[in-house]
Amino acid sequence: MKTFRGATPQAMADLAAEKRVRLTNEVFMLFGLGSQFDHLILRALAKLGVFCIVADPAKVTMVDVCAVQPTGIILSGGPASVHAEPPPFDDQIFDLGIPILGICLGFQMWARHIGAKVVAAERREFGQHELEIVQNRDNLLTGCGSLRGSHSVLRVLQNHGDRVEQCSKADFQVLGRTENAPIAAARFKHLYGVQFHPEVHHTEDGQKIFHNFVFRVCRAQQFFPAAEQAELRVAQLRQQIGNKRVLLALSGGSDSAVVLYLLKRAVDSEPYRVRAVYIKGIDRPDDLAHVQDVAAREQVWLDLRVVDATGQFLLALKNIQGMADKRIAVRGVYKEILEEEIRTYQADFIAQGTLITDLTESGLGLDSTARKAQIKLHHNVNLGFSVPELTPLDRHVKDNARDLGREIGAPETLLVRHPFPGPGMVVRVEGEVTPEKLAIAQKVDDIFIQALREAGLYQEVWQAGAVVTQSVCTHTKGDDSGMGRVVALWAVNSVDGFTATPARLSYDFLEAVAQKITNNVREVSSVVYRISGKPPATIEWG
Repeated sequence: MKTFRGATPQAMADLAAEKRVRLTNEVFMLFGLGSQFDHLILRALAKLGVFCIVADPAKVTMVDVCAVQPTGIILSGGPASVHAEPPPFDDQIFDLGIPILGICLGFQMWARHIGAKVVAAERREFGQHELEIVQNRDNLLTGCGSLRGSHSVLRVLQNHGDRVEQCSKADFQVLGRTENAPIAAARFKHLYGVQFHPEVHHTEDGQKIFHNFVFRVCRAQQFFPAAEQAELRVAQLRQQIGNKRVLLALSGGSDSAVVLYLLKRAVDSEPYRVRAVYIKGIDRPDDLAHVQDVAAREQVWLDLRVVDATGQFLLALKNIQGMADKRIAVRGVYKEILEEEIRTYQADFIAQGTLITDLTESGLGLDSTARKAQIKLHHNVNLGFSVPELTPLDRHVKDNARDLGREIGAPETLLVRHPFPGPGMVVRVEGEVTPEKLAIAQKVDDIFIQALREAGLYQEVWQAGAVVTQSVCTHTKGDDSGMGRVVALWAVNSVDGFTATPARLSYDFLEAVAQKITNNVREVSSVVYRISGKPPATIEWG
């Protein structure tokens, strides 16, 4: 994404041109401090129809902000701390009188600036917590939460180790608190702050909080309807591709399927312009069938090639134990195969279903010098192919990528499939990936997913999977005893993959699935169910 790094003549000219296109004189600024959720803030503002630019906290000064004259400013969260490696930021910006919303780290930064006490909390908060709204007549939290006794309460997503404890300033107002954070939302004059993340799906009324900040606090007047995203992406692809050839990495999941149908529109279904490559080996048991079904429907214009890379993957993964190292090994095989296909097909571009989630978790995303944590390295990010990449979904998360697919006619059977990681079953196997463990992972996954479908639960959860752990335990099957593997099942509810909560599957269902797995997979002795959400865990095991 293009990032504002200072009020240079060129930057100001570009900003003026963008305002003319959007028919607005108002602009918001988002200082991205490295949060995994930065893009969701932009998405929330886009839904409100206001124009927001990303500002680099290490480059943009008070002078630059005065030149832009933003209607409002937002400071995101981030992996840093106000105590250790605080992100670079010109604190004079806090004194300009422009309305500012600080989220998590952004709140702690302005609180410390005005003299509030910010400390490393002994009891941290990760995941969903209940916020008690102390003052809901304030513009920021107006209309949020549900009444319980004398106060309104709100379920919010927390992800912090530091907290704001107290402030002696007369104008400092506490707006909300949680069990471990006595000041979870506050206001000081034109500065507003929340210790939670309103941008994520698992915070109730999060979009309402942004609405209140934009229209009640900042009093924005000029907003515009969001452009029709599908048509915009098709037009961009058509201009990029021209009359050239595209190789598409097709996985059988929803993201690459959406890209496939965007390409179909962009090349006007012209034959020999798009070849899809499906890489077999570490995939789900039914992925190939879904891909072949799509290829049969689109055979007039689509060329499908299936490459069985099972042997290559297992060789590359030999003796590798750690999840991060396994991801790197998979990336190597993935790139090698696609480069060979680029050469044989003489492709001019390669297309992938890369989401902003993939970029962000890989330590990329918003272009800013603020440090970003690399949660996990994705297979489809920053590979450096020999031809230009087309990633039309790299500003989208899972739910609005699916919406985009619906607008262009992608089959619903593909769009509603559970997400599946690029490294496939590799990150669902602890320790070295062997042929035996890979086979167990695929068998158990198939039993679990089919059971969810049969029970009418597949669409009730966002994603589910099974992990072959390194643990073994004693089993008694028949009249004999032995040792077998422990497998861990998990299922989560989410919208965009940035956050997730554990799915509350019934005990009866889990017991039935466990029995089916141990009856049908002889190597498995025991089945457990994970109940951690994201955060603190990630959705996939590794």
